[in-house]
Amino acid sequence: MRPLFLFIFSLYFVFTLSSQDIVIDSLGSSTFTYSEGDSTYLMKQYFMVFLEAGEIRDHSDDEVATIQASHLAYLDSLAKLGVIQISGPFGDDEAVRGISIYRTSDLETAQALANGDPAVKVGRLKVRVRPWWAAVGSELR
Repeated sequence: MRPLFLFIFSLYFVFTLSSQDIVIDSLGSSTFTYSEGDSTYLMKQYFMVFLEAGEIRDHSDDEVATIQASHLAYLDSLAKLGVIQISGPFGDDEAVRGISIYRTSDLETAQALANGDPAVKVGRLKVRVRPWWAAVGSELR
């Protein structure tokens, strides 16, 4: 746990002090390099979309099925465009239903795309979008 804390603290410290070193890559994403010891990481800004239970949850079973199919088709279309890097639901029944990580050029674009989800449009879900940094090439293990 201590190495993770030190890495996150170091990353925050470096990012705060060297925000002028942030550059825009060919895809429009904000990036910066972070070095620790003999390792250098290219950090890229993504946007984490929290899918939360919306205010309108009284849909019929048939409506829920239709909304869910449209929601999944929309997420799939964003994934095929390369916007969504990873997405999935949580395994419990809490208010935050799932997350998606978007690769867009800015927060406004990520917010607009997240708000375009059919489940968000009908109020079944609502979204919260936050900027998030990860090393390019990071993978789930």
